[in-house]
Amino acid sequence: MHIGQFSLANRLFVAPMAGVTDRPFRQLCKALGAGYAVSEMVTSRKDLWNSLKTSRRANHEGEPGPIAVQIAGTEAQMMAEAAVYNVERGAQIIDINMGCPAKKVCNKWAGSALMQDEALAVSIAQAVVEACAPFNVPVTLKMRTGWCQQHKNAVSLARQFESIGIQMLTVHGRTREQGYKGQAEYDTIAAVKAAVKVPVVANGDITSPEKARDVLAYTGADAIMIGRAAQGRPWIFREIGHFLDTGEHLAPPLVGEVRRLLLDHLQDHYSLYGELTGVRSARKHIAWYLRALPGGEAFRQHINTIEDSAAQWQAVADFLDALGTQMDRMPAATAAPADTEEQEGLPA
Repeated sequence: MHIGQFSLANRLFVAPMAGVTDRPFRQLCKALGAGYAVSEMVTSRKDLWNSLKTSRRANHEGEPGPIAVQIAGTEAQMMAEAAVYNVERGAQIIDINMGCPAKKVCNKWAGSALMQDEALAVSIAQAVVEACAPFNVPVTLKMRTGWCQQHKNAVSLARQFESIGIQMLTVHGRTREQGYKGQAEYDTIAAVKAAVKVPVVANGDITSPEKARDVLAYTGADAIMIGRAAQGRPWIFREIGHFLDTGEHLAPPLVGEVRRLLLDHLQDHYSLYGELTGVRSARKHIAWYLRALPGGEAFRQHINTIEDSAAQWQAVADFLDALGTQMDRMPAATAAPADTEEQEGLPA
């Protein structure tokens, strides 16, 4: 599969999630079988471009390409300038956020709120495509099925986006109104795939190898994008890849491997965020990895009291060392956490 001139390793993608898919997490998912990953959303507001949060989100040091950056905003010229700003700092693909249902974005008419105003949505996409053209940078777009159940306009928008040069479309199988409630539906994604020639990516509620197989078959999509199910389980990509290739399940990872992965992930995380922010923002990752394990909830509460990175790292190492004396492999996968949202971008 290709996006513009870029050949992707496979059809298993990491969804952009605010506060989650930073560079360490993207690199980890790619090492564990993901073929493509998009950055956390970077705002189109110039006054925030030099903020620490935005600079971290735009940090791609050592990351294998292609480097894809997601941008969000409400004004065509600002979005075009944001695209060029990120291209000049290493972005090889620009992704437009029209998928985020968060009120923090939608009240500002960004994210999936743009689907209410098709003319504005298309004008933004066209401005970004034209701004990226001199750099030979492809532009992709992520959206929802529509604004609400009565206003599902993804097919109409998909045709318009294709006509102005968008080179890949990702569709999350819920409306803006649904947020993350209820079930994702795939009929609209299948209809988008039938309506356009550019690659289409299916997203929403893909939590197992069987579900990945079924969604690909039902929608005809070229690829799938996984968000919440990868939190604390980044090896889901290799599990799905193996199942799609062979029809067989991989055994759950060894506790010793998860120990190495998590401890390396924490070191990368501390390096990016620094001591104080690193320790606090790592807590959610630790909780996602360990929530289903024996003693996991008590350990999560203990981790929340630690303010020192070395002590946090050592506590995780000790917990997994002890677990390794009880079991060789991690328990079979459980459902993705219900209390997290696959936010395709919040303002930096």
